[in-house]
Amino acid sequence: MPSPLRLGGRPQAPAPHDHDQGLQHDLQAIEAQRSRRQAVLWLGALAGYGALPLVGCGGGGDAGSSTSNSSSTVSSDSTSTSTTTTNTSTSSCSVINEETAGPYPGDGSNTANGSVANALALSGIVRSDIRSSVGSASGTAAGLPLTITLKLVNVNNSCASLAGYAVYLWHCTRDGKYSLYSSGVTGENYLRGVQETDSNGELSFTTIFPGCYSGRMPHMHFEVYRSLTTATSYSNKLKTSQIAFDRSICSEVYSSVSGYSASVSNLAAITFATDNVFSDGYTLELASLSGNTTDGYTATLTVGISV
Repeated sequence: MPSPLRLGGRPQAPAPHDHDQGLQHDLQAIEAQRSRRQAVLWLGALAGYGALPLVGCGGGGDAGSSTSNSSSTVSSDSTSTSTTTTNTSTSSCSVINEETAGPYPGDGSNTANGSVANALALSGIVRSDIRSSVGSASGTAAGLPLTITLKLVNVNNSCASLAGYAVYLWHCTRDGKYSLYSSGVTGENYLRGVQETDSNGELSFTTIFPGCYSGRMPHMHFEVYRSLTTATSYSNKLKTSQIAFDRSICSEVYSSVSGYSASVSNLAAITFATDNVFSDGYTLELASLSGNTTDGYTATLTVGISV
């Protein structure tokens, strides 16, 4: 494989087959950002003494206090049963955390296998079902179905819906690999896609439940763009953030659904408190989940940005 390159001064992605190396690369990229966010959190604490309100700075602390979980057994038309699990996150009109795009963005900001990796330039990348590759690639990512709906709102206008904006979403496979970058899937571009918000500021993707790879809590990445026409390169993005998932539901999926076995031990070795992206707060990034390990899950998240 060619030696790492840099594009526009941005760090080059690590070797595509080694997620641990990718994580270290990621951590170096976000260390300065986390320091700045910690400083903002201190300012937020001081604001309570000086009546200096800060809107949506940081992640809002431990999401455990703002979630509820319930389980019940429901029967299907067959003889088998499945468990329906729901977690509900409490969101507010706040700016969602700014996060790293990580080493595998595929947005034109770095290279993979010696060439610029930009899924945004692919014909057919604007689609709702991102489980299969587009263009000359033909692979399909296997996994438990997941439909995720994002709602974009403007915190500068009483959280009014943002229609006509675009979101680029990407995440790993059930065994923790990223298309375009990871060994064995460099020729694929699945689990990446772009959608435009409707009049209610909403958009949806049909995908799979993400796996958990070593060193990170389960997550998805996304970038927000002002329109579909500008969603062609990272240089036009307005916001970069990540989506977190309830730990107990992830554990249930990984232990119950075929193909996720590697995620069981990876999840056991990490927590939100030790995750280097979510450790300073993830409440605003925690998706609401509902569903079961037979039929799949639906997820929703309100994304506040300042425009």
